[in-house]
This record gives sequence, structure tokens and C-alpha cells, in this order.
Amino acid sequence: MKILKLLNKKNLSIIIFFLLPYTFAIAEDKPIDIWNLDKQKLETTSETISLDEKKEPIKETSIYDLQDNKNKNLIKLDKKLDSKETKIVGLYDPEDYGLDINMWSNSDGFKLKDLFNSIDKFNLSNDASEIMNISLLTNAHYPNKNITKQEFLKFKSDWLIKNSNYELIEEYLIKNQIVNLHPELTRYLVDKYLSQSNVKKSCEIFSNIEVPIQDEYLSKFNLYCLINYGKNEEAQLILDLKKELGFQDDYYENKINYLFGYIDEVDKKISEKTILDFHLAHRTNPEFFFEPKKETSKLIWRYLSTSNLLYKIEDIEITDIDKISTIEKAVHDKNYSEEELFSFYKRFQFSLDQLLNTKESYKSLSSIEGRALVYQRALLTEEPKLKLELMKILKDLFEEEGIGNAFDLELEKFLNKISIEDVPSNFTTFFNNYRKNEEVIDEKIKFNNKILHQSKLINYFNGDYAKTKIEEDINKFLKKIKKNKKYFISKKDIIFIEALKSDGIEISKKYDDLYEIKKSEMPSDIQLMIDNGEVGAALLRVIEVIGPDKIEKIDEDTFFFIINTLNQLNADLIRNKLLLKVLPLKV
Repeated sequence: MKILKLLNKKNLSIIIFFLLPYTFAIAEDKPIDIWNLDKQKLETTSETISLDEKKEPIKETSIYDLQDNKNKNLIKLDKKLDSKETKIVGLYDPEDYGLDINMWSNSDGFKLKDLFNSIDKFNLSNDASEIMNISLLTNAHYPNKNITKQEFLKFKSDWLIKNSNYELIEEYLIKNQIVNLHPELTRYLVDKYLSQSNVKKSCEIFSNIEVPIQDEYLSKFNLYCLINYGKNEEAQLILDLKKELGFQDDYYENKINYLFGYIDEVDKKISEKTILDFHLAHRTNPEFFFEPKKETSKLIWRYLSTSNLLYKIEDIEITDIDKISTIEKAVHDKNYSEEELFSFYKRFQFSLDQLLNTKESYKSLSSIEGRALVYQRALLTEEPKLKLELMKILKDLFEEEGIGNAFDLELEKFLNKISIEDVPSNFTTFFNNYRKNEEVIDEKIKFNNKILHQSKLINYFNGDYAKTKIEEDINKFLKKIKKNKKYFISKKDIIFIEALKSDGIEISKKYDDLYEIKKSEMPSDIQLMIDNGEVGAALLRVIEVIGPDKIEKIDEDTFFFIINTLNQLNADLIRNKLLLKVLPLKV
């Protein structure tokens, strides 16, 4: 192969990267096999962090944009040969949210691990998720007591994967050039895009990576992308170097050689080992056909669905129990639509006696036929109590098979047609758990100047008040309250006043007797974290408390200590967003 022709600037840098150890070997006058190098010696040695005074703006991805826009500090990394690699990576400057670069430094790793594991049990609400993103993506030093950097990074990756905000993950990886620190996170992202048949989006990730890729799977993916971009010579050079270093993957090389144009036909074998392997089989075989099974991975199911490679459900015979069962599992995993499945259920034929005695008849049928019978009977009845009974039976049947998610949307449709007044008391819990609550959108604040926390003073948290003006207006309002013996200082009023005090707003001492705060209102463990400077751990506790709940649904006492925590942490942007969700009257 005429490699010399390929030595453009980019390729030359690759050659130098691989041959650098060989140069040192010659200088020492010792023979060495340049293709048998310890891979660890090829890694970047050591980096320490230093803050660059030059700032450049980064895209704001959080909803906490209530204050003035600020420039983001992008933390730069300087290399020092005598230290271990220490990278501070993130998206947000600590000052933007009132946080600190040492927000994790004082925390015990055992405590952090317990908090992360506890939080992982929840499907966090949007409010908790946003605070989690800020906590984990703020530039800060790693904790170093009873937790390794790798463990902490894994918690970051696991959260980002669970949260599945692809744009946020991409920005985090690319902006910090940390593909080698987070190979699993990078793989998750490119695999997700590929499973959606979006090869272009997958490959765009690699085109923005400026560091040598160390992970073998990602390296193979990148090589394939180079071919996709028509950069065959560069791809061939990298493949040759990889092979000299011992790389061997007959399946992959067979597909790649076809794409290079070296062979006219490929091995028809289809590997499900990775989504990339599966995609290459599809890409290189004009007669590609694949019939998924229950154990087929979700990624491949999604790829088949988005590539229009799934068989049509209407072509399946109702006697083909195995295929129907596979389809049900796919619906559970959201790779087939519920609408198609339940349309298929309508094709089963039952006797009048079976339909009239459904609650007993289904027990003598196969599981699939039983579900089809109960569904058909539910369609035929208009009586709310019977419909609810049948819906609960059907939901339980799906749950028993481990495919409960296959009956979500259709169940919502049924329940939304039933008035809450028609729900018997013994079905209230079932009805409330599965009925979709229609959210009120575009709610507007309605000011009520007779109540402190609903008054126009709330605009302070929008940044619409000068300090002198809010001090004047709040003292006037409290003066009226003190004169009005009928006015009751509510918990929300106290939360409002305490937030102002936390910001340094001066309130006359003559109003101190309007209310009192008991020490017991603040959980002792959170207060201890705050006192010890465990900022990150305190935020995790707040996230744990909110959990899956909307902040508006949390009781006032709990909301009080959440805001009290954020007051003490000076996390004003986070606090203000929560206050504006809870305090004002909205219509």
C-alpha cells in the first residue's frame, strides 16, 4: 500500500502519535517492536487544571435563566509531566448558580454513593432533574474521600444516560473533549442515534472529537464514519495501523472491505453483538432480512422499526402465538405501537357465551387469547363499573407477563372517557394511578395584593426590583400586616420573607415578632452538610427529597426547608425558579 501518499497533516499527526515511542527507542539505541506497545503508554500522561482568564460564552441549556445572562468560563487544561491527570469538566461556571469549584471537595464518598443510589431509584421530576443537571455539570473538583474519580464519573454517566437528554450529553462530551473519560456515555449517544437510523447524527459526534479515540468500539465506529464521509484513504490508514497493533475482527473487516470496494459480496451472517455490527450487516446486504425475537435488544428493535424492516402485524396469523408474543414484548418496549397490537386483538373471534362471561372465560384460554377477550368485552360495554373491572383485569394480565407497559396509552384512553363521579370507591386508586392528568398549560400569574406571597412583590425573583425599592415596599407591606389583626402569616409568606433576608434585603426588626422559625423545621443532616461546606451533597439531598414529585405538589413544610437549604447555599437562580413555581397564584 502506498502509505506515503496519505501523509496529509491529519494523517501525519496520527503516524507521529503511533511512532513516538519508536523515536525514543532509537535514541536509547535499544531495539523495540513498535507494534507491540503497551496501550497504556499511548495514553495522554498527565494534566492539571488551571483557570484561563479568557472567557467564551457557552450555550445555556438550563431553564434557570431568570437573571442576567453571563459569560461561561470554559475551563482550560494545562499539561504537567509530573502530575496525574486531573480534569475539571462541565458545562456551567460555578458562579452562575451561586456554587463553588470545591462543592464536592468536603463530601465523604460513602455518603455520596448512598445519595446517588437512593436517587437512582426514582424517576425524577423535571424540577429535580434540572437541579441534578446543574449539580453534576457544574465545573468543580472531584470528591476525593472514599470515592475514586472513576466512580464519580460513572455516577455522572449513569445519570446522563438515565435522563436521556441527547443534546445535553453531546454538548458535555464535545465541549470538554472527554470521549475517553466517558466511553460508555459516548457509546450510548452514538448507538442511540444509530438505532434511530440516523447515521449522519452519529457520525457528527466523531467529526467533533479532536483527541485520539482509545475505546476500540468507538474507534471502529469512527473508522466507519470516515468511509461514510468518503475519506477512504484516511480510514484505510487507521485500519492498517490498528491491524499492526493486533486488531482482529473478521466480521467487521468483511463488511468494511465491502464498503472499501475490495470485495463484491459479504458474508451474509448477521451479528446482534452491537448495533454497529447489525447496521453493517444491513448496509452491506441488499437482500437483508431479519426476524427479531423476544431476546433481541431494544436498540435493534428500534433500528428495525425506524428502518421500516419490521414485518407488518396484519400479516401475522392469529395462530402464530410465538410471533404475537414477540410483538407484545416489542409494544412493552415501545418498539411497536399499542394501536397496532390492540387492532390485532380485534381479529380474534369469540362466542357470545365467552363474551357474556368474560370474567371467567378468559381463565380457560391461552394468555394471548385471554387478553384479547377481555379487551373486546371492554370495548362492548358502556357501564363504568364493569369497564373499570375489565380494565383492571387486563392490566393485571399484562403485568403478570412482565409486559405491563404494553397497556399504557390504551388504558389512558379508556379511563379518560370515564367521569370521576362514576368511579366506585374500590377503583379510585386504580383510576387515579393510570388516568392521565391533563396539565394546565400557559398558566399566568394573577397578583393578589392582599396576600404577601401572591402580591406584585413576587416580581423581585424575576429580577424586576431594585434593592432599595423592594426594601421600601416589603416594609410597607409588613406594616399593613401588623396593623391588620385578621391577617394570618402563612408558611409561604415566611418562605418569601426569609428568601429576601437571605439576599441581604433589610427588613425592620420591629417585624421580627410576626413569626418564628423552629430549629426542628430544618433536617439536621442537611444542616450539617451545609455547615461542613458539603454543597454538592446538600443539593443531592434536596434532589432526593423532591424525587418524582412536581415542586408544586410538595407540602409547605418540606418546601420551606428546601428553600432554606438553597438560601444558605446561595443558590439563588435555582431557588428563584422554584419560588416562582410555588408562591404566585396562577390561573
